[in-house]
Amino acid sequence: MNSPKIVDRTALLLKKPCQWQPATWEDYVALRDEETVERMRLFFSEGWLWFEMGNEGMNHSRTSDLFIMLILCWKQRYPDQKIRTFSRCQLEKVGKKACAPDLVIYLGDDFPYWEPGQRRFINLDQVRVPDLVGEVSDTTLATDLDEKKRIYADLQIPEYWVLDARGRQVLAFQLQENGTYQGCKTSNALQGLSHRVG
Repeated sequence: MNSPKIVDRTALLLKKPCQWQPATWEDYVALRDEETVERMRLFFSEGWLWFEMGNEGMNHSRTSDLFIMLILCWKQRYPDQKIRTFSRCQLEKVGKKACAPDLVIYLGDDFPYWEPGQRRFINLDQVRVPDLVGEVSDTTLATDLDEKKRIYADLQIPEYWVLDARGRQVLAFQLQENGTYQGCKTSNALQGLSHRVG
C-alpha cells in the first residue's frame, strides 16, 4: 500500500498530463501501479515524467492502424521472418528510464513473453531491447522528436519511427555508434522497407 505522502504526490502529478514535470522513479512507479487510473502511457527519464491519459483521437487511431497494416504487408513479403509486436507496452530500465511506445517490434526468436504472475511490462534489465519502436504523432510531434527520441536512444533501441498523422509523413531514425539517431530512408529492422509515404 502506498503511503499518504506518495498518494498526495501522485494526485498532484495527475493534474498535469501531457507535459514534462519533475518526478522521482518512485513517483513513476506509484503512477504505473495506480489501480484506479486507466489507459495511461508513462515516460520517465533523468528525473522527468510525462504521461498521457485517455483514448487516442481519430487521427491517432487511424494512423496507428496504418502502422500495423504496414507491418502486416511487410510480413507477407518476408513470411520466414519472425516478428512480435507489443503495442503501447511499458518498457523499463529500472530506476533510470521508462517508456510506452505506440509500437514495439521484436524480430527473431529472442523476444519477451509474459507468464501468469509476472508484471505486465517489459523489464529491459532482463530482456534485450526491441529492434524498433514507433510513435504515432497527432498532438505530440515536438516531444516525440525530442524527449522521447532521446529516451529511445539512451535505451539503445536500434530504430525509431515517428508517424506524423497531421503531416502525413514517416520520420525514421537509426541509432549511430555515438548513441544518437540519424534520419534514414530505408529500414534496417524491417529489411528493405522504405519510409516514403504518399
